[in-house]
Amino acid sequence: MTIDPARLPQPEKSVLTVGYIRLTDSAPLVIAKELSLFERYGLDVTLQCEPSWANLRDKVVVGVLDAASLLAPLPLATAMGVGGIRADMVTGLVLSLNGNGITMANHLARELAPYGSNPTVSAATSAQALQAWLQQRKSDSALTLASTHTFSCHTFQLHAWLRRADLDPERDVKIIVLPPEQMVDSLARGSIDGFCVGEPWNTVAVQQGVGSVLATGYQIANNAIEKVLGVTQKWHNDHPATHLRLRLALMQACQWLAEHHNRMAAADILARPEYLNLPERQLLPSLSGRFQFIKGSAPVDMPHFHVFGRFQAGFPWRSSAEHLLQQCNALLGRDSDRDQLKGLVQQTFRTDLYREAARNLNMAFPESDYAPPGPHDSIWRLRSGLEMGPDRKL
Repeated sequence: MTIDPARLPQPEKSVLTVGYIRLTDSAPLVIAKELSLFERYGLDVTLQCEPSWANLRDKVVVGVLDAASLLAPLPLATAMGVGGIRADMVTGLVLSLNGNGITMANHLARELAPYGSNPTVSAATSAQALQAWLQQRKSDSALTLASTHTFSCHTFQLHAWLRRADLDPERDVKIIVLPPEQMVDSLARGSIDGFCVGEPWNTVAVQQGVGSVLATGYQIANNAIEKVLGVTQKWHNDHPATHLRLRLALMQACQWLAEHHNRMAAADILARPEYLNLPERQLLPSLSGRFQFIKGSAPVDMPHFHVFGRFQAGFPWRSSAEHLLQQCNALLGRDSDRDQLKGLVQQTFRTDLYREAARNLNMAFPESDYAPPGPHDSIWRLRSGLEMGPDRKL
């Protein structure tokens, strides 16, 4: 997977500012910076940490940031003009799969245990226990749960988890939006009863003795799309060669992260003050795939808790995008028109841009824009065959 950058079109812009949120799956950006991959492709990239997804999206749209690691639904929601500012956006690269968890206050997790909650076995047990506990609860006040953004996989996974026990997310609980960094403190103060957020904030809650994890995205929708590289359509049109070089650097960073023996080094790098500024021990459980649900309990093997470069993770499947749009429309109470879905998906999830970069890196890529039908686990087991060689295509 080598390429001579001199053979690429010259970048229209070489000095870039790229945004991220203080999360473990910001790793591709950080690793590309630390391994001088951006520099290899003639780019001088400054990474800028933002406090919330709304901040990050808005700064990309108005041009303060050239690009960012975004929640997978955000380019689609932004193109629809829901949840804030409207702009046409594109992604030609998925940066990560999985990485989320649902965490509840410790006292609530303990109260669910007699009702059969056993999250290390399955996410359904904790959801069903919550439903049984709510039926017996004497208080009229609704549980308050937090998600990081209305149009996020966190919200979708939280809804899916609740519905596994026939709980109505609109009626049986109250869901609010908080930035990831505020989740643990809000839980400790009692402002919220639980949250769905990306790592390391679930682990921070566990290690601080504030919360217990009741489910993970890995269990609810294994290998679901999570973060994407997002730019505006105008920025891509003005800087196609720069955008290609940016994708190439990040794709190589994702491949480096796919090697399990690099994860310890990744945790050490991410922990540094200029990046996540957190103890390495809070980053290792999800990166190593030895995840802890409850403080003091034995870790559980989840080797693909974070997926960066395996299973064709980087490919922006349009089937995944259609599924995300359907869930956005469901939140808005809208019916999903398949023709409208296809048009917005084709505009936003640019499979051609991924293939362009993959060809330059001599990497395998799918020929179809749509993954085989079936549940997430089945789809991704089928996709895993793509690791077998550069000439293997789906």
